[in-house]
Amino acid sequence: MQAARGASLNPSDTVTPTTGAGRRPRARPRALVVFATIAVLGYLTDLVSKILAVEHLTDRPPVQVVGDVLTLYLARNPGAAFSTGTSYTVVLTFVAFAAAVAVLFFARRLRSTGWAIGLGFLMAGVLGNLTDRVFRSPAVFRGHVVDFLELPNWPIFNVADVCINVAAGVIILQALRGVSLDGSRGRRGHGSHSGHSDSGGSSGSSSTDRTDRTDEPTP
Repeated sequence: MQAARGASLNPSDTVTPTTGAGRRPRARPRALVVFATIAVLGYLTDLVSKILAVEHLTDRPPVQVVGDVLTLYLARNPGAAFSTGTSYTVVLTFVAFAAAVAVLFFARRLRSTGWAIGLGFLMAGVLGNLTDRVFRSPAVFRGHVVDFLELPNWPIFNVADVCINVAAGVIILQALRGVSLDGSRGRRGHGSHSGHSDSGGSSGSSSTDRTDRTDEPTP
């Protein structure tokens, strides 16, 4: 039995109304706070750690912190991760600029805490190394990135690199979970085929399989 013409009593059929046709949901304040907090804290941690590394590790031999597992050794990298692209410092600088702008663009749609964490770490890492390329020697846009953390059989890196790798892991996890930036989750709905008539004599409706998206934001 239906309460009104075409209205279902099944609670699962309830759909949260949208704010407008085709309009994307705005970012949730909580997600933006998480994004901004992680970005700022990660960036400041990277900045302060590099200042201390330059001050205390310049012209010094490697300093063992945890035996041979973690060593502090100051190095300056003109290229990208793993010292690749050392001849394209200027290009890498503008790529970092573009990446920072892209992160801010996507942050406008944040309604997922998971994505806020991932993009927050990504912004911290991008800005951390970008600051080196812009302000450090030998020249503007040609600055060498300060690296000082060394693991066995692994290239020297810094806190910004750690942030970028954490971001990559979180973003991949969110993608595997099927969670979008706005917190919606894609799912495959099973269409119901019914030919029964209700007590009022109305014919049953047949619906085909379709791809639905949940309306409630998913972390």
